[in-house]
Amino acid sequence: MAQDPDSVLLRSGPVIDATGLLLLISTITVFLLPLFIYFPPVPPSQRDALLETHSPIGVKHTKSKKTTTTSPSKTTIDQLWIYPVKSCKGIQLTSSKVLPYGLEFDRLYTFAQLKSPFPLSTNPSSAEDKLQPQESWEFITQRQFPLLATVTVELFSPDPVKARGKPLYSDASIKDSFLLISFPWQEPGLRGVVSWVAAKLARGRGAVPQKQLVLPVSFPSQDEIESQGYEREEVRIWKDVVSALNMEKDLPRELALYLGVSNRLGLFRVDPGRLREVHRCAPGREEAGYQPVTGFQDAYPLHLLNLSSIHDFSAKITKDENLEQDLDARRFRANIIVDGPEENNPPYDEETWKKVCFKKSDDAEGEKSKPAAATFHVSCRTVRCKMPNVNQDSGFRHPVEPDRSLRKLRDVDEGARLKGCLGMQLTPLFDGEEKLESWVEVGMSVEVGERGEHRYINQ
Repeated sequence: MAQDPDSVLLRSGPVIDATGLLLLISTITVFLLPLFIYFPPVPPSQRDALLETHSPIGVKHTKSKKTTTTSPSKTTIDQLWIYPVKSCKGIQLTSSKVLPYGLEFDRLYTFAQLKSPFPLSTNPSSAEDKLQPQESWEFITQRQFPLLATVTVELFSPDPVKARGKPLYSDASIKDSFLLISFPWQEPGLRGVVSWVAAKLARGRGAVPQKQLVLPVSFPSQDEIESQGYEREEVRIWKDVVSALNMEKDLPRELALYLGVSNRLGLFRVDPGRLREVHRCAPGREEAGYQPVTGFQDAYPLHLLNLSSIHDFSAKITKDENLEQDLDARRFRANIIVDGPEENNPPYDEETWKKVCFKKSDDAEGEKSKPAAATFHVSCRTVRCKMPNVNQDSGFRHPVEPDRSLRKLRDVDEGARLKGCLGMQLTPLFDGEEKLESWVEVGMSVEVGERGEHRYINQ
């Protein structure tokens, strides 16, 4: 029987067996793998876009050791921290401008949830309902939502070298500073798998999918407020109620789900024209030369910690597998952390300070135009809440420590009985009223100008 010529040609063509197929796949993989590594097939993130024209501000955190002080014979500034979004991850700096409300860029934003003391009526037009207390915004922290500790905040400043030659170099957005907010988030299903793979390709094996949000550092103009639909609303910070700008329209819905916030979630920007006046233990207008103020800080403009005190307190706590052996100073959310040899800086020595000055040595490097000293009124002890129970890397909240030990071992202030105290609250002092700013840098020496007793005054 005659065979079909076409079938003969098909059978006589090249045949690829399993070995040949494996070799072909291996060759293609070896060729494509470097391309995937150096040029991952994923869309650029908002961080990538910012890096085109801006540079991140801050340094990578390294845990301090007691033996690594800048000067072996003096107490010095060991670390500087800002927290642009209250209760989220901080940014470690080598230097910072000091303003009346605290360190520059500190606590510009806070998250808040909408709460009501009573269930609202389904008929809001009824006369009875109008007499009921209305819903109100209340700030949130790691005390209620510990996963805030895992929300990363980065500060990006304009980089003229990067921006030069860009098509939009004259655009105002290139010349402004921004905050980048990132939090872990993986969608369910196939989309989540794709985002997981994309994260690994773009940022390495340990990376996880993220959601990102860009916020302006500058307070929005009236035109921007109207065009974006932002609203001025009151928000409660502890017992204070302040008017601030609600920018919740910028929040991705996934953030509330990630944090576990069941109420409506808001994002408030502090209004620089409506800061809270600080009284109680702070110096008055006559002593300070201006009216002390603060933004979204808890009570006073700055918070100081002494590593010597942290080490001493940490050594007295009974540890378990969920609490690090050397208590992480980041748990206490300080702006200025000092350290020094114990003979000159014994534990809790800062609790006797009433006025302190940080001075730059004559041979210190840095810009000569920056002030060489910064002076602060040491206003009172820091009364601790349960926030230090939260691990600042994982967001895990320890059920009892160090709060229990703080209340037991650090009940030291007559004005805050049965409460633990650790750290000191500071109010900036300035040389004159014309320019209310100074400068602090890592390595500045600590000079105590006055000493005395402290007694906390409740709000």
